[in-house]
Amino acid sequence: MRSQTPATSALANMAIRWYDTTARDLPWRRPGTSPWAVLVSEVMLQQTPVARVTPVFEAWLRRWPSPAALAAESVGEAIRAWGRLGYPRRAIRLHACAGVLVARHGGAVPSDVALLLALPGVGAYTARAVATFAFGQRHPVVDTNVRRLVSRAVNGSPGGGPATSASDLVAAEALLPASAARAAQASAAFMELGALVCTARTPSCGVCPLRSVCAWRLAGQPVSSGGPTRRAQRYEGTDRHVRGLLLALAREAPGGVERAVLDAVWPDPERRHRALAGLVEDGLLVRTFPDRYGLPGSP
Repeated sequence: MRSQTPATSALANMAIRWYDTTARDLPWRRPGTSPWAVLVSEVMLQQTPVARVTPVFEAWLRRWPSPAALAAESVGEAIRAWGRLGYPRRAIRLHACAGVLVARHGGAVPSDVALLLALPGVGAYTARAVATFAFGQRHPVVDTNVRRLVSRAVNGSPGGGPATSASDLVAAEALLPASAARAAQASAAFMELGALVCTARTPSCGVCPLRSVCAWRLAGQPVSSGGPTRRAQRYEGTDRHVRGLLLALAREAPGGVERAVLDAVWPDPERRHRALAGLVEDGLLVRTFPDRYGLPGSP
């Protein structure tokens, strides 16, 4: 573990003080939140905005407050409850994860990062996030927002790279206080600052609690002057769009959907066939009769 310098110690303390008075009241942050709820939130928040996740998360936990409750139902019900969050294979992974938790861990979420990594669909980021936010451990929890914050505040660069590297983990870990509980607070604070203040396009440097120690700001670069920004990816008419339309019909039809109804969703037969075949291959739909498709477990 790298020791903190006075500058990095001050940075963490500033972030924590700001977080204690400014952080959003999100359901997965409230006292008494179970490790299972934290795991569900981390899976749902992958590539999905908080505003879209919150109502689905709350409904999910009301219905399935424990891994055992989810494991007792069909994977099709998990897909149905996922609604329009996007990337619905995450629902399949959460259902599989619940089954493993029941079978191998007595229905409890383990606190050890190695055991978390062995769960279906749990990668390095999610394992560290659950260990940190559910169990108060000391781990670098690095997402896009944290990469950008650390890059600016510590390195004086406009933004982080496209994916988390070993050097990103080292840089974030160096900012964490020695105390595990306070390190977990700092990790949450860094993520919140990156999401709300140190944003990619219009950072609010004037109200940032790190402004007096931020290397990027002190270098005279409060606004990024980097290369061209990435263009937003087109969604309308993509395979992902058509998959979503087909899956939405299946979610609303407990008995399955006739192929003729699915065929009416999109005019391009090649794209429609590719989307339907992909849903079946991914386990999101099953062919229940020669011309009918439904969620797994549908009659």
